[in-house]
Amino acid sequence: MYRTHNNGELRLKDVNEEVTLSGWVQKIRDKGFMVWVDLRDRYGITQLIFDEERTDKKTLELAKTLGREFVIQVTGKVIERQSKNTAIPTGEIEILVDKLTVLNESQTPPFTIEDNTDGGEDIRMKYRYLDIRRNPVRENLIFRHKVSMEVRNYLSKEGFIDVETPYLIKSTPEGARDFVVPSRMNQGQFYALPQSPQTFKQLLMVGGMDKYFQIVKCFRDEDLRADRQPEFTQIDCEMAFVEQEDILNTFEGLTRHLLKEINGVEVAKFPRMTYDYAMKTYGNDKPDIRFDMKFGELNDVAKHKDFKVFNEAELVVGIAVPQGNKFSRKEIDKLIKWMQRPQIGAKGMVYVRVNEDGTYKSSVDKFYDQEDLAKWAEKTNAKPGDLICVLSGNANETRTQLSALRMELAERLGLRNPKEFAPLWVVDFPLLEWDEETKRYHAMHHPFTSPKPEDMNLLQSNPGKVRANAYDMVLNGNEIGGGSIRIHDRKTQEMMFDLLGFTKEEAEAQFGFLMNAFQYGAPPHGGLAFGLDRLVSILGGQETIRDFIAFPKNNSGRDVMIDAPAPIDEEQLKELCLKTDC
Repeated sequence: MYRTHNNGELRLKDVNEEVTLSGWVQKIRDKGFMVWVDLRDRYGITQLIFDEERTDKKTLELAKTLGREFVIQVTGKVIERQSKNTAIPTGEIEILVDKLTVLNESQTPPFTIEDNTDGGEDIRMKYRYLDIRRNPVRENLIFRHKVSMEVRNYLSKEGFIDVETPYLIKSTPEGARDFVVPSRMNQGQFYALPQSPQTFKQLLMVGGMDKYFQIVKCFRDEDLRADRQPEFTQIDCEMAFVEQEDILNTFEGLTRHLLKEINGVEVAKFPRMTYDYAMKTYGNDKPDIRFDMKFGELNDVAKHKDFKVFNEAELVVGIAVPQGNKFSRKEIDKLIKWMQRPQIGAKGMVYVRVNEDGTYKSSVDKFYDQEDLAKWAEKTNAKPGDLICVLSGNANETRTQLSALRMELAERLGLRNPKEFAPLWVVDFPLLEWDEETKRYHAMHHPFTSPKPEDMNLLQSNPGKVRANAYDMVLNGNEIGGGSIRIHDRKTQEMMFDLLGFTKEEAEAQFGFLMNAFQYGAPPHGGLAFGLDRLVSILGGQETIRDFIAFPKNNSGRDVMIDAPAPIDEEQLKELCLKTDC
């Protein structure tokens, strides 16, 4: 056998035992008459010792030829170390090697396989298989496994059945761009990779599988960012004979279970917040509620003077930055420049210092007196020692800009503690969004989302006012899951497609299979999908999902390790009828 123990296992109780270990060479220290080797596998490190007095000469000479990342096997006796290393679990023992076998040599790696490596991100992604040998990456992947297993165990105990759905499906016009796959046997026709198993899980509900889940790969041909990849993993769930409350309770339970088992955190409350309140109070639909800084709207207390900037704005709104009065003028100027970057787009910022003695000093003292500024402080809930930051302009743009400022300030002030968890539900989203460019409605979630029952009468008379029977779970300022109660009757589904601009023929061609299924006793149903990559990263105290994916793509959607995407052979193009002369 290659090993009797792993490299993180042996302790003082194992002294004098004959063992066989295998792994990679982490470090070599050659003193001439004595050689020490740190042997590593995914379980830990064990020190090996070779010396002139106790080691065969041939074995000692072979040890001197070892290089970093050589794969070796050793057999020897466990002995007590004279100079103990309390930094590692095996630091009280070492292996006096009797036999050494080189299983495979290694070139010198392009970066050090250490916790704090000298390799940049690009080179580590190119040699990802080497990066995985490092403790931080390996521990992230093990952490992901632990989360996945807890999810599977919890849902299985709750009666959910794991069902696989197809990867080769039909392209649909709603949602993000599809990745398409040409069919050789049906020339000129294409499959699409699923953006989610949405229609299939609804069909499973029609089929009587009343509790379904799947940890499933999904694909979206979108621009990338830190929390987005072209292929990602969902915890996809659906339930029949349920209302919104049933689903919220079920997945609160799952989230509580994960936070307790993975992070040792007990969460008592899952607040519920309407979409309208979230947008008005935090400027986005996934607010981080670990800290305050709620928006204070200032129109009625800021538009009565001769300050043209505010008077001409649709919205004047501010936040109180806790203890922000300690910021120097130079720091505030830098913050204003940060807000003026193209990514944020603010034209400027007005600020008010709230002094400890209750007086105010602002950047617009020429226009506003102490009584005016006191009203601003009241609206933003500012306390002595705080700084009030005020933006103005178009309502939607201004809220978005102030939301970005709120999050940036929270980062700078250390208010986003990764070990603190604050989940909440955001509910009552608009069902539809009006697109000025196309002059038609788009589904805010997807076209299978049911309207709130009490808003059904508005679907034809005032569709823009209809609320969706939809909900998002937010954790620490990140949307980790979302879902809805689905439409389950053909008539309502046809009405929805009509509002979205589908002709009857287009709706039938794209989704006739689903609407036909609704005619055979479809039960009321709804579901939710968690983004596993994002969920794992947040539970792991980070917000970049790439660190928790074994083989991620870069920001251009490329796998630099295998050099994909890549051109394909001319003959293959011809066979797929993708050549222009086909």
